[in-house]
Amino acid sequence: MSDQDLHRTLGLTDHEYKLITEQMGREPNEVELNMYSVMWSEHCSYKHSRSALKLFPTTSPRVIQGPGENAGVVDIGDGWAAVFKIESHNHPSAIEPHQGAATGVGGILRDIYTMGAQPVAFLNSLRFGNLETARGRYLFDGVVGGIGGYGNCVGIPTVAGEVFFEPCYEGNPLVNAMCVGIMPADQLVLGKASGEGNLVVLVGALTGRDGIHGVTFASEELSEESEEKRPAVQVGDPFMGKLLMDATLETIGKKLVTGVQDFGGAGLTCALTETASRAGTGIEVDLDQVPLREEDMHPFEILTSESQERMLLIVEPDKLKAVEEVFGRWDLKPAVIGKVTSGETVTARYRGEVVASVPAASVAGGAPVYNPESREPAYFRELANYDPLNMPLPEDYGEVLLKLLAAPDIASKEWVWRRYDYMVRTCTLQGPGGDSAVIRIRETGKALAMSVDGNGRHTYLDPYRGGMMAVAEATRNLSCSGADPIGITDCLNFGNPEKPEIYWQFSQAVEGMAEACRVLNVPVVGGNVSFYNEVQGEAIYPTPVVGAVGLLKDPAKQCVPALRRDGDHLFLLGPQEVSLGGSQYLKSWCGKVSGSLAEVDLEAERDVQDLIRDLINADLVQSAHDLSDGGLAVALAESCLSGRIGAQVNLAPSDYLPLALFGEGPSRVLFSVAPEDADRVSQLIMEAKVESSKIGIVKGDALIISHGDDIILKLELSAMQAAYEEVFSCIME
Repeated sequence: MSDQDLHRTLGLTDHEYKLITEQMGREPNEVELNMYSVMWSEHCSYKHSRSALKLFPTTSPRVIQGPGENAGVVDIGDGWAAVFKIESHNHPSAIEPHQGAATGVGGILRDIYTMGAQPVAFLNSLRFGNLETARGRYLFDGVVGGIGGYGNCVGIPTVAGEVFFEPCYEGNPLVNAMCVGIMPADQLVLGKASGEGNLVVLVGALTGRDGIHGVTFASEELSEESEEKRPAVQVGDPFMGKLLMDATLETIGKKLVTGVQDFGGAGLTCALTETASRAGTGIEVDLDQVPLREEDMHPFEILTSESQERMLLIVEPDKLKAVEEVFGRWDLKPAVIGKVTSGETVTARYRGEVVASVPAASVAGGAPVYNPESREPAYFRELANYDPLNMPLPEDYGEVLLKLLAAPDIASKEWVWRRYDYMVRTCTLQGPGGDSAVIRIRETGKALAMSVDGNGRHTYLDPYRGGMMAVAEATRNLSCSGADPIGITDCLNFGNPEKPEIYWQFSQAVEGMAEACRVLNVPVVGGNVSFYNEVQGEAIYPTPVVGAVGLLKDPAKQCVPALRRDGDHLFLLGPQEVSLGGSQYLKSWCGKVSGSLAEVDLEAERDVQDLIRDLINADLVQSAHDLSDGGLAVALAESCLSGRIGAQVNLAPSDYLPLALFGEGPSRVLFSVAPEDADRVSQLIMEAKVESSKIGIVKGDALIISHGDDIILKLELSAMQAAYEEVFSCIME
């Protein structure tokens, strides 16, 4: 096969091949072409998204390291920093759900401790198709098992997440994994191969043929032939991962390394070219020194293998012995495979011959930047013009609420998170089931709150507002715990960007997210773009997922969604403009995905979040829960079930009931206060000029909602509990 044919087989276009020859000053050989192929894949190069991502605000007084490194780093005071990132493992999970999800967790874990941080929490955001099919249950069970299996083995708690179900994810599930770590701010280590003459050291698992061209596989649409690419799915070893993590952190803590880079997508090629290009240096490696677990591996296989649990270290020669001693205590044997050189070329030898000599900056960052055509999809105006208020009114609103509580999107995810160890390390103050998870920082006495949020259905109907709402909800969840949002990381899951309608969805969503970040004053410190999430030409919903981290200065003031005491007053905070467009009510009760979303007032969102945090930190709030899927009725039911206590609520006679009960919109929080604090809270709300209403009291063992003088909904806690808590055990067991 000629190089002209080979480059197309490897996923490179004719234009890209021409650019490679121009940047190299010659035509690449087979090994070099494979190196370019993996690094210029969409998964690694971001060639269709880089121009749009520049819209994100990435700096703030707290940001120590923004996008461009393995993870973002944010100052949390007292000489400490939080390190966090989210990434996708969608395509591998569609082919081999257990290993696809497990290696997604392992990969994001390495991104965190590579920076020098001790990982303290995992989160995840998952999307699947229909659980009534054997295939749907297989993917769901495999992914959840892979996440739990890896996280539990390495001893890091999985503390929060979300799971949604839509037909569009049937063949292409979304598996987004997030990890959060903490570190002394002065311990930060970057992925740079600095220092001419320093040693390039590989440590961890043996290199095999698993995962070869995994990033290329992740940069194309799924098809009937995708199952044949199962070898492109990496195989994880969490026990090796635990040893590698602890040993690497020890070497960083003892300042024995000058640079650290994990082997993720594109394997050794990525680690070598990225560390060299960041430092402006060159690297020479001898592939014969790479420990292999399979015989007769071709040089390009060694360079592009994505075998898991491997780390690249840059070590000064006089510190090698100390590094070997540390890893030796963890039964790991480092291998010196090369050295840092002057110049900016990565050279690889194999059996005495130079098999590759490539400019590091070209391979790691020379891919072209595309600005695809953008076109509004034909469906957009049609669905936006649908008026849900023309739907017939339900006869029994209690029946509607029970159906929404039993919808897989809303129902309790205990079946999922009981397979995760969310208490390991004993720092978890709030685990799965709350608006956000909370992890105590022993070293400072403070705590980190974290959440992950996104709604593909909303973004499908209105990408701009959907992007805004993803940022708003993620940060609002932090604020409802009392934490101040300090940074976000995002995972942008979309279809084929070469299709104008898909790129329109992507660019609109990014613009909306960026605007929300600016107004809410929260920087984007890293993330991931996952394109080509399509099966047989049918794309998933555009699904931007936002992972948010906040700082809770006094963990004792942490707030939870559970109603607490009989007689507490219930307040609804925020704008009352809501919509049934794209709502869970419209999907689960009416069987429709259409309509326009509620308006997003970002200044109002900021004011609501500021106020609820102030009230919580003034010890004036007993419980707080943001309103999202299912609107007010679902938020009330969830708060009642969490606290095992009822509530009595009265709606204004003028309210249109489906909208008042189940309408969805941003910037709304349900919270409760002690009777003796109600007047003070009302005064503070008025002074803050935030829209609010007192809607009822906490009382009894049922949720009772009146409309004027008429009771229009009355459900015992036991009935709501049966609907809400038994869904997944019935489906899966």
